[in-house]
Amino acid sequence: MANLKEVKNRIQSVTSTQQITSAMKMVAAAKLKRAQDRITQMRPYSQKLTGILQNVSSALDGDIENAFGETREVENVLLVVVSSDRGLCGAFNNNIFKAAVNLINDKYSYEQKHDGVHILPIGKKAFEYFSKRKYSVVDDYYDMFQDLTFDKVKKAAEFAMEEFREGNYDKVELVFNEFKNVATQIVRTEEFLPLQSVVPKDGEAKKKDVDYLFEPSAQYVVNELIPKSLKIQFYKAVLESNASEHGARMTAMGQATDNAGDLLKQLKLTYNRTRQAAITKEILEIVGGAEALASNS
Repeated sequence: MANLKEVKNRIQSVTSTQQITSAMKMVAAAKLKRAQDRITQMRPYSQKLTGILQNVSSALDGDIENAFGETREVENVLLVVVSSDRGLCGAFNNNIFKAAVNLINDKYSYEQKHDGVHILPIGKKAFEYFSKRKYSVVDDYYDMFQDLTFDKVKKAAEFAMEEFREGNYDKVELVFNEFKNVATQIVRTEEFLPLQSVVPKDGEAKKKDVDYLFEPSAQYVVNELIPKSLKIQFYKAVLESNASEHGARMTAMGQATDNAGDLLKQLKLTYNRTRQAAITKEILEIVGGAEALASNS
C-alpha cells in the first residue's frame, strides 16, 4: 500500500488536472455556441445555393463552357482534409485521418502509386500527419483557424478551383467532420470538383428539361455565380469541422473531468484507509509499549 505522502501528492495532481479539464470544457462550450450559430445560419443558404447551382449547371450542359464541370480521366487528385489545430478533442482528428487514408487506398490506390494524390490540409494536425507520412502536401493554407473568416478560407478554395481549371488536378474532394450535435460528429466525403449536375432517378445523366431565364446572361452566371457558390460550399465544410471540433473537445473534456472525479473518490478512500491503518499501527505500538513497561515493573 502506498504511503500517505504519495497518495496525497497524487490527489493534488488529479485535482489540478480536473480543474484544467473543467476550464477547457467551459472554454470549448463558449466557442461551440458561436461556431454552432455560424454553421446553422450557413446551412440553409449553402444547401439551397448548391441545389440551384446543380440545376443551372445541368441546364447549361453543352451550351456554355463550364470549366468547373469538366469531367476528365482521373490522374491527379486533390484531397482537402479538414482537421483541427489542437488536440484534446477525442477521436476527432483520428477519424478524419482514417477516412482520408481509406479513401486513398480504396478509391485512388492507382493514382497514389503514380504520385497522383495530393493533400491540401486545413488545420495543423492534418498538416503534421500527412507531412510525416511523406504525402504530397500543399502547405500554404493549413493555418487558418486562429482567425477563421471567409476571406481566409476562400484563398484555399480559389487555389483548388484554379488548379482544377488549369488541369493540374482532375478531381477535388473534401474530407471533413459534419456537426450533428455536441456528442456526435459525422465524417463526410464530398466531391468538390468537377461540379456535379442533377442526375435523374432513372440513373441516366441528361440535360435538365428546364428553361431558365438568365440575367444579365448565361455566361455571367457561369463566370460569377458558380465560383462564388463553390467558395461557399468550401467555407461551409470548414465551418462544419470547426463546430465539430469544439463539440468533440467539450465532450472529451467533460468525460475527462468526470473520470478525474471518480479517480479522486478512489484516491481519497485509499488515503483514509492508509491513514487509519497508520493510526491503528501507532496505537498498537503504544499499547504494546505500555504492556511491556507494566510487565517489567
